[in-house]
Amino acid sequence: MQLPQSVTMREVGTRDGIQSLGAFVPTEHKIEMANLLAGAGLKRIEVTSFVSPKAVPQMADAGELMAALERRPDVSWEPLVPNLIGARKALDARSDRLVVVLAASDTFNLKNIRMTVEDSLRNVSEIVPLARAAGVPVSAGIATSFGCPYEGDVPAERVGQIVDRLIELGCDEVSLADTTGMANPLQVERTVGGLRERRPDVQFGLHFHNTRGMGLANVMAGLNVGVTVYDASIGGIGGCPFAPRATGNVATEDVVHMLEEMGIQTGIDLDALIGCAQRMSEILGHELPGQVMKAGPRAVRHAA
Repeated sequence: MQLPQSVTMREVGTRDGIQSLGAFVPTEHKIEMANLLAGAGLKRIEVTSFVSPKAVPQMADAGELMAALERRPDVSWEPLVPNLIGARKALDARSDRLVVVLAASDTFNLKNIRMTVEDSLRNVSEIVPLARAAGVPVSAGIATSFGCPYEGDVPAERVGQIVDRLIELGCDEVSLADTTGMANPLQVERTVGGLRERRPDVQFGLHFHNTRGMGLANVMAGLNVGVTVYDASIGGIGGCPFAPRATGNVATEDVVHMLEEMGIQTGIDLDALIGCAQRMSEILGHELPGQVMKAGPRAVRHAA
């Protein structure tokens, strides 16, 4: 087994993590959490989304949030944008990278952003030139890459075709998302391994939810086939408002703890990250799904 020596973590807690919450999280708490996460060593943070506040009320303060962030030369603030209007707003807000998202299945794409997959690709074809003109790179996320809650299995060939289109349109990174936790480790190895063999020129990332308890196992499968970019959410919060029974992402601190224990460098201060998870629990007012934030790192010793 040839595991990577280092991994890049992308934090999605203040976007994917809280987008489904009913009660609005005050903007000052989002700003606080984003800056704390950057201070813990996270270099890429999907901090918000420039979407219609009618569709996702939690993201109504995207512009205000972006304006208040601590700008650091080593931190990339990467909002999600669903369309050209959102892209323009994100660029005006001095985003370091744009993230576009579409699904591998038409049914989910229609539920999620009210477009067919083909319509979404046309959207991307408009967003990328705008971002390039501003000198801002574009990442793409493919939701339901490992299964759709409405259509069932999604063929790897279908995902591969969308990857090809996104790269042709100018995206410089593609993240494969297990939006509702339908993936299993063997499937991840086969699907992602096959895509990496076919497209060694593409920078792939992985985005796992822990809906059925297989999140960390799927991260391990991704490591086995050489993927070095992983999305995660502080405390394991998250879930898609347009997917039935969706639960949180893999917890950032759980993934970092596992990687560091395996000798894979993340550049993240785990103690500070656990502090972020505990603070997020205070902000939201309830216990979060993350495990390491409760148990502490493996190296902790207790009095006999």
